[in-house]
Amino acid sequence: MAVDPRQVLAGFLTVTMFVMLGNMVKRDHFDSLEANHSGAPSGYDFDNVKTTQQNIETLPSMSNGPWKVNAGPDLKPCWTKPASEEAKKSEGFVTFSLTNGPEYHVSQIADAVVVARYLGATLVLPDIRGSKPGDKRNFGDIYDVDKFVKSLYGVVRVTKYKPPDVSAQNLAVVRVPNRVSENHIAEQINPIFRTKGNIRLATYFPSVNMRKTEEISNLNSLACLAMFGTIELQPEVHEVVDSIIERLRTLSRKSDGQFIAVDLRVEMLEKKGCQRSGAKSCYSPEEIALFLRKIGFAKDTTIYLTQSRWDSSLDALKDFFPRTYTKEGIMPVDKKEKYLNSEPTEFEKVIDYYICSQSDIFVPAISGLFYANVAGKRIASGRTQILVPANVPGSASAPDFISPYVSKKNHLAYSCFC
Repeated sequence: MAVDPRQVLAGFLTVTMFVMLGNMVKRDHFDSLEANHSGAPSGYDFDNVKTTQQNIETLPSMSNGPWKVNAGPDLKPCWTKPASEEAKKSEGFVTFSLTNGPEYHVSQIADAVVVARYLGATLVLPDIRGSKPGDKRNFGDIYDVDKFVKSLYGVVRVTKYKPPDVSAQNLAVVRVPNRVSENHIAEQINPIFRTKGNIRLATYFPSVNMRKTEEISNLNSLACLAMFGTIELQPEVHEVVDSIIERLRTLSRKSDGQFIAVDLRVEMLEKKGCQRSGAKSCYSPEEIALFLRKIGFAKDTTIYLTQSRWDSSLDALKDFFPRTYTKEGIMPVDKKEKYLNSEPTEFEKVIDYYICSQSDIFVPAISGLFYANVAGKRIASGRTQILVPANVPGSASAPDFISPYVSKKNHLAYSCFC
């Protein structure tokens, strides 16, 4: 009897889907991961939950999607800005650079402000360094200088330019762990500063630590102010982000202008590998497609990817969700030369960070500091719709996949906002 090739193909595709779903039965909560000094993930603990045949066959209705899941209330700052007269004074300077992208910038700024305040030193406005030697931008190329300086008035003295008598020869380079403690400053940094007079900070990240602190001390208040109250995009970059978001909302008419942002970068998936010692640290385009489909998002849902240019590996996601876009496909043509086709890629990273912070739903396909700090920015603004693939017994509804940063309220942002 002749076999219809179409039946064979259909059967193969069906089996493939079951295999892909089966590979997703072990998922983790990304925020439990610790990272090495570069911020790269080192492993996760998974909840082992059995996915039944019935779970797979009875996918939820794809009508509107769970857009309003866990919409958070507006929060207000819990910290108090130190009064002007409290600021100590010294003759020394603290310099530093912003590196690796905006998810690192907020932490680097927080540590520098805390250190400068403790020492009574003047903070020199940082430059922005890329990953290659010679990649360098001014702070004002990306961020609003006046906002930064004014927000720290009376807290830390800020100078926009390094004094000519402060050079590499009289700067002591000091490595600072992220979320530096008062004891560490007193014991490890202060003696060097008192001896040298000027220091250059280099923040390192022994772990992705965005956990909530139990009490708001003066040090924690400074960190909160620095992370959430000092940084805004400069107007031109802000305009580019707004134009992309506006375009995405226009393309999302069937979902009332709502869209999903997914942090999915092919080169990161290739570098790290998603499976480590039985633990999963990232998700492929196919897995993300199945995850979104399973929890109820319709085929015409608009999705923004942090991948800058299209890659053939993304086709599997686009097959499920045709309205899937990268910056290359959605950025205004007159902005591409400067913000997409230039080196270094700091503009691309910043655009991703702020779009993921403002989207209606955020899905981190990759663990690490980008997810952690985007989550903090979203919590601070009440945008708590952060969905992380994770196993839940029985149903597969969106609330089951809310980020533990939100469901457990254990993110640092909940120490800063209440």
